[in-house]
Amino acid sequence: MSSSPFVVYRARRILTMNPARPEATHVAVRDGRILGVGPLDELAGWGAHTLDDTFADKVLMPGLVEGHSHAAEGSFWRYRYLGRFDRMDPDGRTWPGLGSIDEVIASLQESERSLAAAGAAPGAPLSGWGLDPIYYGDRRMARADLDRVSTARAVGVMHASGHIFNVNSRALELAGLLRTGINHPGVPLAADGLPTGELKGPDAMTMVGRHIGYDRESMANDEQGLRAFARLCVRQGVTTATDLANLLPDDAVAMMRRVTGEARFPVRIVPFRRFQALTPQQALDDALALRGQTTDRLRLGAIKLFVDGSIQGFSARLRWPGYYNGAPNGLWYTPPETIRELYALALGHGVLVHSHTNGDQATEMALDCLEEALLGQPARDHRFTLQHCQLADAAQFRRMRQLGMCVNLFPNHHFYWGDQHYAITVGPERALRMNACATALATGVPMAIHSDAPVTPLGPLFTAWCAVNRRTASGRILGESERISVADALRTVTLGAAWTLRLDGELGSIECGKRADFAVLEDDPLAIAPEELKDVRLWGTVQDGRLFPAAEA
Repeated sequence: MSSSPFVVYRARRILTMNPARPEATHVAVRDGRILGVGPLDELAGWGAHTLDDTFADKVLMPGLVEGHSHAAEGSFWRYRYLGRFDRMDPDGRTWPGLGSIDEVIASLQESERSLAAAGAAPGAPLSGWGLDPIYYGDRRMARADLDRVSTARAVGVMHASGHIFNVNSRALELAGLLRTGINHPGVPLAADGLPTGELKGPDAMTMVGRHIGYDRESMANDEQGLRAFARLCVRQGVTTATDLANLLPDDAVAMMRRVTGEARFPVRIVPFRRFQALTPQQALDDALALRGQTTDRLRLGAIKLFVDGSIQGFSARLRWPGYYNGAPNGLWYTPPETIRELYALALGHGVLVHSHTNGDQATEMALDCLEEALLGQPARDHRFTLQHCQLADAAQFRRMRQLGMCVNLFPNHHFYWGDQHYAITVGPERALRMNACATALATGVPMAIHSDAPVTPLGPLFTAWCAVNRRTASGRILGESERISVADALRTVTLGAAWTLRLDGELGSIECGKRADFAVLEDDPLAIAPEELKDVRLWGTVQDGRLFPAAEA
C-alpha cells in the first residue's frame, strides 16, 4: 500500500458506467488518475487522504466524449453566425437565429458596415456560417443575393452542413469561376451559363475558400479558435473531443502540441488527418508520422475519409428511390478503388480510419470496400467507424457487425432537420429509421452519438436527449421504435465514444486505473424525466484530476 496522499471527492451520486459498480458516493484521485471508487471506508484503505466536499451536492459521471466534432467550432465565431436557431458562442453570448434569406442578407450587410467603419481594406473578405436554405422552402441563395452585401469585397457563406459554400460575384471572379463553360458537378450553373454562386463538395469549395476567409490550413493553425473550442467543451461537460478532419500541417501540429500541453488546457483533443489531395500511401505515411508526435492531451495518428456529402444539402448519395422531392443524387467524394486501397493499407499498419457516409448508398460502398480489404488484409479489432451513417437499414447494421465496424450516429438531425427529412429529403418512411440507435444496439454494433459541431452545437447531453426522444423542432416524434433509454444514451457519449477512438482503456468510465475525467452535473440525469435531459445543468469538468468550473471558462 502506497503512503502517497490523495484526494477523495464526495458526491451526491457517481454514475460510473462500470457494471461491476454502477454507482457510488466517493471517488479517490491520485496524480490525475482514479485510485478507486466506492464507499469512503474502502478508499481509506489506500492510506492518507484529504476528503474534498466540492462536489458533495453534485452528480459525477465520466467526462463526456465528443466522438465527432471539429475544433473549427471555435474558429467560426470570428465570422458572422447566420443559422436558423439561436446559438451560444464560447463567451456565453446567444446569437439569434435568422428566419429568412432576407434576414441573412441584412445580417451580412450589418457586418459589411462594421467592416467599413473599422477601416477594413475594401478587398478584405466578409464571411458567414451556419446558412441552411432548406428552412426557406424552394428559395436558394444566389450570387445576386450576396452581391447586395458587396460587389467590391468577396463575400462567402458556409452552409450549416459544412459541405456547401454560397459566394458573391466577386468571390467567383477571384477564383476564376465567373465565366461560362464550366463543367463540374459541384458548380451548378444559372440560366445565363454562369455559376449560381452555390459550390458543393470539397473540390469546388477549395477553389474559393482562400478568397472568402475559409483557408483550411490557416484555420487548422488558429490558436485562439482552439482555445475558444476548449471553453465550449468545459461548458458542455466534455473532457475529450475529436477534431475530425484536420489537414494537420506541421505548424498546426506544433501549435496544438504547445497549447494542449499548457498546465490549464482543459480538454484532450483527438485530431484525425483529413484524407484530401493525397494518395492512400501518403495518407498512411502522414498518419504514422503523426502518431509519433502524440501526447497525453493530443492524440494523433488516425485518418478521416469522406465518401459523400450531406442529406439536407442534397449532396449525400442515396440508394433507390433517391430523394423524396426528386432532387438528383448527390456527390461521390472518393472513388471506391481509392477507399479500398486506403482501408487495406490502414488495416495492415493498425491505423484507425473513420469514414463519413450520410446516404445509404455511400454506406453500402464503404461496407463493400472494407469487406474486400479485409479479405486481403485480415485484422482483428480494427474499430473502423462509419460517421453519421444516417440512413443505414437493419441489413447494413448486420453487415457492420460482421465486419467488426463501429458506428457514430447523428441524432441531432431529428431536432434540427427532422421535419425537413420527413417532408422533403427522404420522406416519411426513411425519416423514421434515420440514425437508428435502437437497431444499432440490438444488432450489437459498437455505437457512439455526436453533434458534428459546428454543424450543430456542441453538447453531448443534448445529443443524448435527441437519441432518447427523437423529437423534431415542430414536436413530431420521428421513429418511436428507434428511441433508446437514458442509460444507453449516456453510455454512448462516454464509453461508447471512447471505444470508437480506441481510448476505452483510459476513458469513458469511472473505475480504478482510468484517467480522472469527470463531467460535473448539478442535476441527476437518471432522476429526471427523459424529456428534461437536455436541460441538465453543468457545473463544469474535471480533466486529469484538474478542476474546470464552467463559470470560469
